[in-house]
Amino acid sequence: MPFHETPARPDTDALIEDLRTLVECESPSEDPAALARSADLVARLGTAHLGVPPERLGVHLRWRLGGPTRVLVLAHHDTVWPLGSLRTHPFGVADGVLRGPGCFDMKTGLAMALHVLASLEDRTGVTLLVTGDEELGSPSSQALIEDEARGAAAALVLEASADGGALKLERKGTSIYRVVVKGRAAHAGLEPEKGVNAAVELAHQVLAIAALGDPALGTTVVPTVVAGGTTRNTVPAEASVAVDVRARSVAEQERVDAALRALAPVLPGAALEIEGGINRPPLERALSADLFARASRLAEESGLPALTGVAVGGASDGNFTAGVGTPTLDGLGAVGGGAHADDEHVLVDRIADRTALLRALVVDLVADAGSDPGSDPGSDAGADAGADAAAGR
Repeated sequence: MPFHETPARPDTDALIEDLRTLVECESPSEDPAALARSADLVARLGTAHLGVPPERLGVHLRWRLGGPTRVLVLAHHDTVWPLGSLRTHPFGVADGVLRGPGCFDMKTGLAMALHVLASLEDRTGVTLLVTGDEELGSPSSQALIEDEARGAAAALVLEASADGGALKLERKGTSIYRVVVKGRAAHAGLEPEKGVNAAVELAHQVLAIAALGDPALGTTVVPTVVAGGTTRNTVPAEASVAVDVRARSVAEQERVDAALRALAPVLPGAALEIEGGINRPPLERALSADLFARASRLAEESGLPALTGVAVGGASDGNFTAGVGTPTLDGLGAVGGGAHADDEHVLVDRIADRTALLRALVVDLVADAGSDPGSDPGSDAGADAGADAAAGR
């Protein structure tokens, strides 16, 4: 077999060359042809490293490396960057900083996963799942992720770290809505009284929607994209607003969902339609605490930088794994910054220690599963919390 034991420190130069290959294959989430090319590339690269081809599931790829999944390693190969971004944001390394579209979010994490899993002598129960629609909210991969996570002892998510390399111990759940107002058109100058102004109704609704947040609980309800009307001299017959909701608990997601669906028109003759709903459940801290403690111990034993952990508002596929009750540790990928922005970058001198940490964590989890196949590396408290999260409690 082509895989073998390697020292705890990876070959950073080889990893960066693979990362260059990944970054220079542009993979915007909304371009099916580009995603197919990227999936082909990841399949070839993964096969070369892991010694076996993946299962191809559309633009998603799965390597089950040894029996039923006990340790799920989760990554994605799609990015938010449109085709042609390499012309303005070329791959490059200068002064210890690596740049290129998608390098931080999250192709470095994907390259790390391939190198770590290629180095393992024992891969029993390890599954690598690489999806291709995470930046869209994972509409076609959600069920795949959840099914693979059920029954696993741990999910390790290779999303980029938070500031300074902090792991992501808590993620808010996300809900996505579009509130549509139906009015009635009329001439704005001749007979506006015969119309029902959807823009005015929308103004009332935007204020009501914005009031649904709860800062004390960390719940944000933010009206974002507003649209409406046809011409300057026509009473708008339709208007809409997109709504972004973030919440730390399932209960808060459900409260906001019910409140949005209970919105009532203010103007006589107006009507409301509520589209969308809850997208990702939260990753609650109880589901990450035991894995974070394990990773912190391993980092100390291995002489790696001490770990810190934070709560973040952004969501990832780790929300789905936590939502089915699987202990989840997120933010294990690159250290750097600028996700989705012009200054997206990775700190080269942190790639080695992050990869070594990932390797130590996978080896430790595999050893636990091997010593007692029925055991769960998370504590009973973590398992109980996971059951509660999966049940929506």
